[in-house]
Amino acid sequence: MHYLMGDVQGCCSALDALLEKVGFSKSRDHLTVLGDLVNRGPRSLATLQRLRGLEASATCLLGNHDLHLLAASHGVRKPSKGDTLTEILDAPDVDALIDWLRHRPLAVQAEGWLCVHAGVVPQWTVATTLKMAKEVEQQLRGPNWSDFLKVMYGNEPARWDESLSGNARLRFAVNVFTRIRFVDAAGTMEFASKDGSGAPPPGHTAWFDAPGRLTQGVPIAFGHWSTLGLVRRPDLLALDTGCVWGGQLSAARVDGGRCELVQVDCEQAQRPF
Repeated sequence: MHYLMGDVQGCCSALDALLEKVGFSKSRDHLTVLGDLVNRGPRSLATLQRLRGLEASATCLLGNHDLHLLAASHGVRKPSKGDTLTEILDAPDVDALIDWLRHRPLAVQAEGWLCVHAGVVPQWTVATTLKMAKEVEQQLRGPNWSDFLKVMYGNEPARWDESLSGNARLRFAVNVFTRIRFVDAAGTMEFASKDGSGAPPPGHTAWFDAPGRLTQGVPIAFGHWSTLGLVRRPDLLALDTGCVWGGQLSAARVDGGRCELVQVDCEQAQRPF
């Protein structure tokens, strides 16, 4: 059985409860976590250790909070108010955990679903999406990966152009995979708004409703957008249901052509910072 899971964000108790609810077996089942494994929740360290311990039975995508942890581990970013990363950074196995984390993918295909953390820019095909993920993964997995962290952040460029190269190209890809919510008619990303899709900035729409999106009709699963909440369409599955904010941790069994939702309540009662 194959399960796709939304943002865990350090809520290890909910993670354990969901795995127990479905009777997850390392020898039989597979779990794809759609990014944001850590941060804001109460047990980020335990969450990383738990997911790493699932070994080949789990595929964990990188989300924006996971990249933030990588950056904080090398002093590129300072932990902000509300972060729950200190226990990881102070852990005896921090080096092994960071090394494991930086080798996680940004996009995969699972049981016919294209899986990403935040979304896909309208101008990308599935092939381009997977290609761009590999380009960023190569940087994060390479010997000079800490240098890449220093140029990874920034809002520009915000619109895709095949001629983009170097750090600008990689930065654009990082923003697509870990930050995208709204785009304008030209496919330019907007990063300020975090509201649900019913309240887009003027002249913008949710990335998945963009006219002419080249992945239209391709089943896509993503997390990242807690204010959007659960979305279930034949070709769209949004699974960030705000576990860390006192909502639920959601997963979907997707093997064999099915899409069966499984949810557990989260004990965490944080509020957005």
